[in-house]
Amino acid sequence: MSPTLEHEYLIELVRNQPSFVTTLLTELNVGVPPFDEALLGNTDFTQCVPTEYQSDSVVTLKKSGKAVRAVVLEVQRKPDPDKSWSWPVYLATLRAREKCPVLLLVFSPNANTARTCAKPIDLGHPGWVLAPLVIGPEDVPAVTDITQAIAEPELTALSAIVYGNGDSPEKVKVLRTFVEAIVQQPHGRPSYSELVLMLLPRSDAINLYKEMKMAVTVDDLMHLPFVREWVEQGEAMGRAVGEALGEAESILKILNKRGIPVTDEARERILACTDTTILDAWLDRALTATSIDEVLS
Repeated sequence: MSPTLEHEYLIELVRNQPSFVTTLLTELNVGVPPFDEALLGNTDFTQCVPTEYQSDSVVTLKKSGKAVRAVVLEVQRKPDPDKSWSWPVYLATLRAREKCPVLLLVFSPNANTARTCAKPIDLGHPGWVLAPLVIGPEDVPAVTDITQAIAEPELTALSAIVYGNGDSPEKVKVLRTFVEAIVQQPHGRPSYSELVLMLLPRSDAINLYKEMKMAVTVDDLMHLPFVREWVEQGEAMGRAVGEALGEAESILKILNKRGIPVTDEARERILACTDTTILDAWLDRALTATSIDEVLS
C-alpha cells in the first residue's frame, strides 16, 4: 500500500465522521463528556516563531455550542523522537484556543510503535507528565457482529483493515462481516469499500472484491486502477481459456473422425490444458498419430 494511504486511512475515517474519535477513546476506557456535535478543528498549531507545528487531525466536541473536549489525533507508523517535543505544543495550543480540556490520541498500526508512543513525556515541571493515549492494533476490536458492523461503519472499516493485514484467526470472519454490513447497510451510508480494498494485501483484496460484487458493482469501482487491472486480466484470461477450449475440442474431433480411441483420462487432460503451445503440438500430432499416447507424448 502507498505510504500516504497507510498514514491517512484513519484520518479519512475521522474526516468523514469526526465523532469516531469518541469510539476509539471508548476502546481505551477513556470517558468523554456529553456532547451535541463533533467538529473537525484547525490542525495548525504554528505560533509566532519559525517552527511549524501541525497535527494529523483535531476534533472538537461541543455541547450547546460550547467546546467541552478537544482531541488531537495523530497517526504514527514508526517511532519519531521529535513527537515528544511537538505533542505537548499541540495540546497547549489547542487548550488555549478552545478553552476546554484536551486529549492526545495516537493510533499506530504497529504494536511496537504503539508501545513506544505510549511512553510518558516528562515536561520538566513537577507533576507535569504527558501520558499519550495510544490505540494499537490489539486495541482495535474484531467486529464480527453484523448489528454492530451496520451501526458503526467506521469502526467496521478500521477492523477490516487491521485484521485483514494480519494472521488473526478472526480475519476471515471480520472481512465477511464487513461485506455483509455493506449489503445490509442503509442507503446512502458510506461503506468505505474502496479504502479497505486499497489497504488489504492484494490476494485478500481480490477475494474480498469478489464477495462484494453483489453490493458494490464493477462500475462503482472501475475508477480504481487495481480494479481495472483485475477486470482486464479477467477478460483476457477468459478469452485465452475460451480459445484453448476451442482448440482442445478440435483435437478431440479430429481423433474421433480418425477413429482413434481416447480414454476418459486423456480427454480430461486435453480439455483441462490452457497452454496454447502444448495444444498446438497435440493438434499437429492428432492429424497423423495412430494412438492417443502418441498424441500426448
